[in-house]
Amino acid sequence: MPSEHTPLYVRLSAEPTRRLDRAVAVSGKSKRQLVDEAVRDHFTDDGLVVGRVALREDVPEVLTLNEAAALLRLDSSALERAARDGEVPARRVAGRWRFSKAALLAWLDHFGADPEQTLD
Repeated sequence: MPSEHTPLYVRLSAEPTRRLDRAVAVSGKSKRQLVDEAVRDHFTDDGLVVGRVALREDVPEVLTLNEAAALLRLDSSALERAARDGEVPARRVAGRWRFSKAALLAWLDHFGADPEQTLD
């Protein structure tokens, strides 16, 4: 039975190697899985996918508007409207929007419960 995997041999410099090893340790995935996901997520039949969100361990608990928009993969103006309209958990602090990462993720878990609910 032929393997569905094709061998890939690459040489990485020290820093990307350390990052890949750290990603393996944090995610519990194999290097093959991480590379496969990276290629699938960044390249399509139409070419390179531009733009990405890095989910890091050091993401702060309190997020700015742009950080929260990146976490939710939304346009920041759409998230700002939703915050102003009370559709997402947010607070104004010193005139600027702030978001709790935990509250946003909990909201997102419940947001999908109603398929008719939309965030414009």
